[in-house]
Amino acid sequence: MFTDSINPSLSPALKSHLEAQLNFATELSRKLFDTAQQMSELHLRLAQDLLQEWGRASQQLLCARDTGEFMSLAAAQLQPGSDKLRQYQQQLGNLVANANVEMNRAAETHIPEASRTAAAFADEVVRKTAEETEKATQRQRELIEKMHAGDHRDGAGRKRDTSPQPDQAR
Repeated sequence: MFTDSINPSLSPALKSHLEAQLNFATELSRKLFDTAQQMSELHLRLAQDLLQEWGRASQQLLCARDTGEFMSLAAAQLQPGSDKLRQYQQQLGNLVANANVEMNRAAETHIPEASRTAAAFADEVVRKTAEETEKATQRQRELIEKMHAGDHRDGAGRKRDTSPQPDQAR
């Protein structure tokens, strides 16, 4: 998958964690995309229904013979429009609630795996850090031992005179 293209020098624990994170992000993205698509379809249906309703209402209003009939027809058109908006609101609420449930399910599915891989990676980092610290400490000990071992020498490899020096003339 994606982790196959990642630098091969990365640890298997890190690759596993990245893959778990990527799978989680991918599933959430799919859920969000599906929800956005469903919302777009819902918006389009509402727009089409309202345009058809307003088209019919306009035809009826244009055919009105007097002001009384016009007002009566206009008042009668308010109810179907508000019913469509109420239905839209209910469908939108259901859509958002279902999306929330789906995203929670995705989280419940992926978060334990992501947590497990994160813990494994953290354990690996701690282990490698301890190993590298031990190696560095050992190198420092060896260097100090070399500096103090045997003869005391200066930087040019000559034996240093470590005997007390007589006071120089004043």
